[in-house]
Amino acid sequence: MTILDPIGDLLTRIRNAQRAGKKDLTSPVSKARVGILNVLETEGYIRGHSVVKDENGKDLLKVELKYLEGQPVIKTIKRVSTPGRRVYSAISDLKLVNNGLGINILSTSHGVMSDVQARKKAIGGEVICTVF
Repeated sequence: MTILDPIGDLLTRIRNAQRAGKKDLTSPVSKARVGILNVLETEGYIRGHSVVKDENGKDLLKVELKYLEGQPVIKTIKRVSTPGRRVYSAISDLKLVNNGLGINILSTSHGVMSDVQARKKAIGGEVICTVF
């Protein structure tokens, strides 16, 4: 099966697993997915992630989801930049997500990071997704 939008696929897997009440999910490995998961873990939206092998010996990402009082910590996770429409933003033009309660995840020249980290470094980049 060919996945045309691997980041969109990861975000959809997270949404679907949380709606189903799963405590973890698996996803194919890629640098972009690992970068996004690192930001989500650092910001406290997921418990953690690790690389595991499936029965065929292929690497998979195992993502441990986080719940608070039975409700998912991630309320919304939306893709902003898509393969057909890239969205770039200077850090001064980047809007807050829900008045600063959520985060934007950016792909910058210094790697994948949250908008909080990008503001500290004063760099902009491609807006991958928003999380609240």
